[in-house]
Amino acid sequence: MRTSGGSVWWWVGGAVVSLAGATLLARQSIDEQRALFETDARIVHRLLSQQVVQHDAILDTLALLQPGPDSAGATPPEQRLPALYPHILAVQRRDRGATWPEAALTDAEARSKATKRPALADLDLGSGRYRLVQAAEPAAFALTIDLKGMVPWSEWPMQPQTSPVQVRLEHADQAFELQPGDVAALSAGTGWRFEFHKHLAAASQPFDVVARQQLGWSRLPWGRMLGWVAAVAGVLALLAQWQRQRTARRRAEELLRLGQVARLNTLGELAAGMAHELNQPLTAVLANTQAAQRLLADDPPELDTARGAMAQAVAQARRAADVVGRLRTAVERPKHQGGAEASDGVVDLAEAVQRALHLLDPECRRRGVQATLQAPEGVRVQADPVAVDQIVHNLLMNALQAMEGVDAARRTLTLSVGVAQGLGELVVADRGPGIATEALPRLFEPFFSTRDGGLGLGLPLCETLAQGMGGSLAAANRPDGGAVFTLRLPLSKTSA
Repeated sequence: MRTSGGSVWWWVGGAVVSLAGATLLARQSIDEQRALFETDARIVHRLLSQQVVQHDAILDTLALLQPGPDSAGATPPEQRLPALYPHILAVQRRDRGATWPEAALTDAEARSKATKRPALADLDLGSGRYRLVQAAEPAAFALTIDLKGMVPWSEWPMQPQTSPVQVRLEHADQAFELQPGDVAALSAGTGWRFEFHKHLAAASQPFDVVARQQLGWSRLPWGRMLGWVAAVAGVLALLAQWQRQRTARRRAEELLRLGQVARLNTLGELAAGMAHELNQPLTAVLANTQAAQRLLADDPPELDTARGAMAQAVAQARRAADVVGRLRTAVERPKHQGGAEASDGVVDLAEAVQRALHLLDPECRRRGVQATLQAPEGVRVQADPVAVDQIVHNLLMNALQAMEGVDAARRTLTLSVGVAQGLGELVVADRGPGIATEALPRLFEPFFSTRDGGLGLGLPLCETLAQGMGGSLAAANRPDGGAVFTLRLPLSKTSA
């Protein structure tokens, strides 16, 4: 049916719009969270870079100033650094001629002297600290730095315990975790992964800042997405309601138009039948009256009176015949000379059937009738579109009424369009009780009806319309029960 097909496309389109809108909202949220992640990661990189650059500056300052030992028993000035910088756990000093207590510090000083910048000593990120050695004369210095303590948490852009972003310092195969992030999401690996890798700004401390975040499905804006889908569904419901009302209005208008045409044509059939039925008795009255007039003319008594009465009867009979004739002339359809001249339009039989099914869709649903149409493309006939619509509508309505008394499972209506004997053909087959054998020959007679209360003018009118367009309408019974009506009309020149 056209209505159901159109409704399906409405909902398919709505599903596409809903999916597209929800996808757009999800993509927008993902992009926003990616941008926030990258911004926070860059801030983290800048803060940590400032810290490691500060370590280089402290060592350079110590090497430049080369503070000497204080007075006897006093604390060397470099030992005051932990008080100023709590993340510097210890400061070691090797004076000229002395040696480091550990070989790792000696190696680091040699590398520092070669590169002319501080060098790492026996790096172990897992311990949460590292040592940085600056070669200088007459004294070299080493700092022991706490990784956790060097982070400026007051300026940190995230909440370390609740943020889903994992932040680590990595070097070679070692790593130190500054912020755990959402461990479960990172382990699951579902959704979208954001990653940030960048070296710190100090070459002496070649750590990589690595930030990771796993954006799972649960972090999508489901509320907004469901709100969008609900809004689209609401709009679709309103549009569907409007479409149903519009379709119902058009169906009612079309049924009204077909009813008006049917009433006019039925009136024509009725007038033609009346004229046919009344002309014979009126002619007989006229002939008998004229004979009586001649006979009475020989009678001696009251001849003038009898002749006057008969003359008046003849005049009234003729007048009645004229009135009936004028009524028939006024209401009967124009007579066509032939099918080709009578039908100057081209009708696609399949489309005509679909129009009728669309109009009768509420009737089919109410009666529980399943209608199927088998129609190839391009079966076009030379016919009057209004007449074809009326014929098809009458045949389908008759079929629906015929199946009122049968089981619901048998209420099927089969319609097939094709070409037979060089004519366009429409076959309407129902599963009703069929046509009684004695009624079949009289089915197209005016005023003969097999239904209580029927006028017996619908099928005669359809046959007259078909014949007026150069076609035919025939009826038969199906071997397995039910009636079959076959409409044939001349093919148009453009028919495939």
